[in-house]
Parts: sequence; structure tokens; C-alpha cells
Amino acid sequence: MFLRKAAFLLLIILSHFSSAQRKKKNDTVYVYEKVIVYDTIFLEKPIKARFDDIIFPTLAITDKIIPQNPKLKRARISSRRSIPKATFHYGAEAGIGFKNSTWTQKLSGDNQQFGENVGVWAAKDIIDTPLSVMLNFNVYHWNSTFDLDANTEVTPLNGYHFTEDHEPLLFQRFNNRHFEYVLHAKLFYEWKNIRPYAGVSVNRNIYKMQFVVPENNSVDDFKTYKVNLGFSFGLQYRILKKILLTADYQQYKLKNISLKNSSLDFDVFNTNNTFAERKINLGVSYMISR
Repeated sequence: MFLRKAAFLLLIILSHFSSAQRKKKNDTVYVYEKVIVYDTIFLEKPIKARFDDIIFPTLAITDKIIPQNPKLKRARISSRRSIPKATFHYGAEAGIGFKNSTWTQKLSGDNQQFGENVGVWAAKDIIDTPLSVMLNFNVYHWNSTFDLDANTEVTPLNGYHFTEDHEPLLFQRFNNRHFEYVLHAKLFYEWKNIRPYAGVSVNRNIYKMQFVVPENNSVDDFKTYKVNLGFSFGLQYRILKKILLTADYQQYKLKNISLKNSSLDFDVFNTNNTFAERKINLGVSYMISR
């Protein structure tokens, strides 16, 4: 009996000792947490309320002048100055006109010559003034009012004409169809769309007369080469930004008119008289520049 109890006790001690010698294991425990997020939403609703005891004052504008910001004003002025106004202009023009010269008045009577012209111009504004100066160059073509031909009719110029060196020239033909070259210098005053002006001019008429030269027995041309001084005045009216209408009057003094051949060293019809030349022109001018 005693042996049984001892054996049983010994078995319990051994089992306890063996369990103590075993390696302890760690267990992983997962814990899950449920999170709930709540959002708060605010709703705005008008509240019906009466304000019977509250009196709002009426709004009135006491100062009708809106104060200006000096910085903004300076910025506007600087922006305007950053784009300067053009002071140099150039363009072209064309027109028609009538001319009367006392040099050929005895041959043409009171008939006035009709002609056409084209030209170019350049102008410069005088700063801070309504004035401007202009230079323009025009070429005129004048039609003939008479035609003298010694081969077909008896004319006042038929026969021999002698030069200063007593060289005889036999008249053949003459008419007053010719070209004219004119250079103008004008001063303009601009008021709204009206531009009156005045200036000085120089012109050169190329009249041509034909003679038979005995030296070579051939028909040669004798032309005028004199440069004449005159004046002009007129009016321009601006109908569009770049288009202007022009009315113009010109007058010149023709002194010591003579005819000369470029290959022969002598003149014919060398006079000491002074003649007058007058012109009235109407035209259109177009500004090419901006």
C-alpha cells in the first residue's frame, strides 16, 4: 500500500518537473477596434423676424466728385507717353488744274491749259503746336492750246530766227504742250479737319520748239531750261483719316526766257522780259504712313 502511494507521488513529481522543463511559447492576440466617424452638417435657414423698432437711414451721395487716385493718374499718363504720336508723315497726291501764262498768251489767246499732275510729299509736325512743315515734289503735264506748223500753214513764227551769234534758224513747229517740275515748301496750320497753308515754290517748264539748223540741215529741238521762283497757298480738308482734298493756287515769275539746244552752243528767243504764270489745282492727297 505504501509502495503504491510512493509510486503515485513520484509520478506526479516527475510529470510536474517535465512540464516545467518545456519551452514556453508566446501566443499573438489580435484585437480589432471598430471606429465610427460622425460628420456634423449645418443647415442655414432664414429666420423670419420683424424689426419694427429699427430705422435705417436713407443713403444719399453728398460729394458728387469721385476722388482720383494720383498713382492711377500717373500710371495713365505714363502709359500714354509710352506710345508717342507719330510726327513724321509721307504720302502721295494727284490732281488736275488750269494754267495761264503770259508768255504764250498772244498765240493761245485767253485759252487756259488743262493738265494733270502727280506728286509725293513728306511732312513733319512741330511739337506742341498745330503747325507742320511739308516738302513735296510734283510733275505736271499740260495739254496744248495751239499747234503751229510752218509746213502746213502760215504762222506768226514762220521764217528765219537768228541767234546771238547771228546763226540762222528756220522755224518748223511749236506748241505749248509741255512738262513742268515743281518743288514746294509749305507751312500748314491744322484746325479740326481744315488745314490752310502757304509756301514758296520753284518750277521748271520744258517748252519745246523745232528749228532747221543750216549746219547739218536737220530738225532739232530747242527747249527752255530756266528755273522760276514763285509762291503758293491753298487749303486741305480731311475727309478720312488718310485722305485729304486739296485746293491750290500758284504763281511764278518767268524771267529771261530762252530756248536752247543741248548739243548746240547758242540760244534762241532770248528775251529780257518778265512773264507771269498762274495755276489753279484741285487734287486728292493720301497719307501712306501711319
